[in-house]
Amino acid sequence: MLNLRKCGHKDLERYYSLLEMDFAKEEIISKLSLHRALLNGSAELLVVYDEESSLEVAYALVLTKNLYGYVLLKYMAVLPWYRGKGVGIAAMRLINKRYADRQGIIAELTSFEDEDGSMIKGLRKFFARFGYVVVDSDYRIGGAPVELMVKPIKGTFEIEPVEHRIIRDFYTRVLNPFAMDKMIDIRPVRKPEE
Repeated sequence: MLNLRKCGHKDLERYYSLLEMDFAKEEIISKLSLHRALLNGSAELLVVYDEESSLEVAYALVLTKNLYGYVLLKYMAVLPWYRGKGVGIAAMRLINKRYADRQGIIAELTSFEDEDGSMIKGLRKFFARFGYVVVDSDYRIGGAPVELMVKPIKGTFEIEPVEHRIIRDFYTRVLNPFAMDKMIDIRPVRKPEE
């Protein structure tokens, strides 16, 4: 049976190299910033492990502090040797359960190396099976477009009017102003006038 464990700084040291392999460099928050975020409670590093064997099978980094009551699932990955075995599904269930008292969970879908759009389409389908809904956004990380999905729990999925504030609030707690300007570009969604 799989379970979830909140981890600390030693674990971040172990998992940071995996994070660098699993995600594009443009979307990776510096190790120092992540250590600071763990220290001030703005982020949680979660590890999914098998209770019977104690083997770790997946990890996630969640930005947890903001004024709006949502959490941001920044990174989530299954360790390479456990992929394709349902671990991602079990990990998502555990993450959703952990944050069931929040307004909702926001996921960022990025497309740095997805020329035909198949990766984004697969991620969209994966998150949708857990109740996540695509929301309109005008958002880029490291210059690449980002699709936002939200799983409403106590809140609403209609976060478009304030999503730029929500996302900025997460990142200003983690990144310094220079890194923020370099990495994050999000604007209010403009609805077409009728």
